Amino acid sequence: SVYLPLVRRNPFSGGNHVTKRRFMEKLKAGSPAPAFEATDQDGNKRTLADYAGRKLILYFYPKDNTPGCTAEACSLRDGRDELREMGFEVVGVSPDSEKSHRGFIEKQGLNFTLLSDPDKVVAKAYGVWGEKKFMGRTFMGILRTTFVIDAEGRIEKIFTKVDTKVLDKVRTKDHFEQIVEAYK
Repeated sequence: SVYLPLVRRNPFSGGNHVTKRRFMEKLKAGSPAPAFEATDQDGNKRTLADYAGRKLILYFYPKDNTPGCTAEACSLRDGRDELREMGFEVVGVSPDSEKSHRGFIEKQGLNFTLLSDPDKVVAKAYGVWGEKKFMGRTFMGILRTTFVIDAEGRIEKIFTKVDTKVLDKVRTKDHFEQIVEAYK
C-alpha cells in the first residue's frame, strides 16, 4: 500500500488542503488508471481524458538528461512508429520543468509528449513517488515505472524497477522492445 495525503476542497476558501492521511491500494493490472492533469513541455494542460479511446504508455522517470532516463526515452523514441502501429501513444512524466523537458526533447530528438510534475501529484496518484536507495543513501524519488493503459482507461500492464532479465521490470535500453514482447 502507498500512503498518500487525502486532499479535500475547502468550500469556504476555494483552495485545497490536506485534511488527513489514508492508505491507497497499490495499482495493479485491471485497476482504473487515476485521472491526472499536468502541463506538457509547451505549457499545454494534458489530462488522462485527452487519451480516451486510445491505448497509452504512461512512463515515469526520475530526471531529464541522465543516462538511464535518456536510454529509456531514446528506446521509446526509436520504437514510436511500431508502438503507434500497435495503437499506443507514449507520454513521459517526471518532476522536471517544462523548460527542462523542451531541452531534453530537442537534445534527444524525442517524438512524444513529456509532462511536468514538479509537485509529484501525478507520481503520487500512480504510487511511483517513494523511497529509493543509491550508493548507500536513502531518499525520496521517482520509482521508474511504466503503465500501459487501455482505451477504456484501465491499467493493462505495469513495468517496474530496472532489471535486464525479468520481463515485468523496466529495461531502459530496450524498453520499447520489452513492451512489444509483452503484447506478442
